[in-house]
Amino acid sequence: MTNLMTAYQGEPGAYSEIAALRVGEPKPYESFEEVFAAVEHGKVEYAVIPIENSLGGSIHQNYDLLLQHPVTIVAETFVKVEHCLLGIHHATIGGALKVLSHPQALAQCRNFFATHRHLKPEVAYDTAGSAKIVAAEKDPTKLAIASKRAGELYGLEILQEKLADEEWNITRFFCIAHSEKSKPLRFKTQPDSAQHKTSIAFTLPNVQGSLFKALATFAIRDIDLAKIESRPFREKAFEYLFYVDFIGHQDEQNIHNALSHLKEFATMVKVLGSYGVVAA
Repeated sequence: MTNLMTAYQGEPGAYSEIAALRVGEPKPYESFEEVFAAVEHGKVEYAVIPIENSLGGSIHQNYDLLLQHPVTIVAETFVKVEHCLLGIHHATIGGALKVLSHPQALAQCRNFFATHRHLKPEVAYDTAGSAKIVAAEKDPTKLAIASKRAGELYGLEILQEKLADEEWNITRFFCIAHSEKSKPLRFKTQPDSAQHKTSIAFTLPNVQGSLFKALATFAIRDIDLAKIESRPFREKAFEYLFYVDFIGHQDEQNIHNALSHLKEFATMVKVLGSYGVVAA
């Protein structure tokens, strides 16, 4: 499994790299668009993309890219985000002036900045990227918020751990493959994840009761919905895409019947994938 090239967005030491290591050999790319293109054009076997954070919510850009590229979800995994304050040797919190990190990481550490008002948060393109910048510049007045692994990779010292406001800061990742060339991912599932999950996206006619009808296709078959979210539909003003996760595999007869029923009146239905959980 470890020789399977797995794309991720960011620098080595990013939380996405931690997810990629669970699947195969991580290969970094600068943007999410490049990650999807690498899968589409066969440069890598798999990719991992963050899709949802327990504090920050959904990563909408990646939901959009799932619809724009010929990919399928083959697994999911969950990475606990444990922010550390990193600096070069001899750097101190009291002597620092700036703290670099991804804007979401900075937002997740508001309490730290509230109690250290002399520190100015500065946006960087990536958590691990901020660690890389601090290590390269060797400036003791600049610190970074990133993972412990990033600190180890770039030779930085940990000045403080558990920096986030909330203890339960977890990012959910999808592992994706080319929808026409993908092979089943052989993964070790977590003990409590024997059941598969399926993700779909659909649009509905703008008529009264259409969402109720859509949800009823699952309710009447006792299919457990794990998530439902609406997003503006880019192709038509004030119409919406719906993303739904539910328990079960698309090949199960009950699920097949529900999807067939939904397709009878939905204007678009796309199955994004059926998958299990990759263990940490």
